[in-house]
Amino acid sequence: MDRSIYVAMTGATQILRAQDVASHNLANASTTGFKSQLSAFTSVPVLGPGSPARINAVAQGLGRDDSQGPLDHTGHALDVAVRGSGWIAVQAPDGSEAYTRAGNLKLTADGMLTDAAGNPVLGNGGPISIPDSTTIRIGVDGTISSVPLGQGPETASQIDRIKLVDPDPAQLQEGDDSLLHLAGGGSAEADPNVQLVPETLEGSNVNPSSALVEMIGLSRQYEMQVRSIKTAEDNAGAATKLLAAS
Repeated sequence: MDRSIYVAMTGATQILRAQDVASHNLANASTTGFKSQLSAFTSVPVLGPGSPARINAVAQGLGRDDSQGPLDHTGHALDVAVRGSGWIAVQAPDGSEAYTRAGNLKLTADGMLTDAAGNPVLGNGGPISIPDSTTIRIGVDGTISSVPLGQGPETASQIDRIKLVDPDPAQLQEGDDSLLHLAGGGSAEADPNVQLVPETLEGSNVNPSSALVEMIGLSRQYEMQVRSIKTAEDNAGAATKLLAAS
């Protein structure tokens, strides 16, 4: 294979990988609690015969940007946002404990408190269930209180407390369910220092303008690699004609 084609093909492949990350971020620019994925091109030595100074530019993931997204007051009793660092504990589809920043919580028909994807929110003793209530309030420490249906405000009582955790970010890995899990499984200890902002949602921390500019830049780089492949093909065709003529 022509070496120039190989170099251009390798570059195009790595740019496609970087585009996957950028497009994923851009697609989630309006997703509640989404944390943007980070990637960058790094230099990797080319193995095999040849000059040791040769390198390839490889797109590698650098983890997540866990910075706080914008907070939007909604006035909805079941909307909560995590202030600063920390996560809301939920039960993943496989039954394990997982973590999310998406605080747009819902109540099922049978009173189960879930996240927007339907994963049960965990409390002191497992999934949280809320009886029929006139009023539901979630405090800054995750405490859930309610007024029973048909009763006055003086009957308000504490039902449960949302489990809030703040493990080492390096220990968290994103699963196929789009939730974060502790590396190696297990569950994190509840952290009383994690606080919520009631009746508020945290937006995505993706900057749409920056993500769009990145996508455009990567697209132009990809076009350059494709043109290099076409140029190598044209050169090979011209060389073949010269050899045939001689």
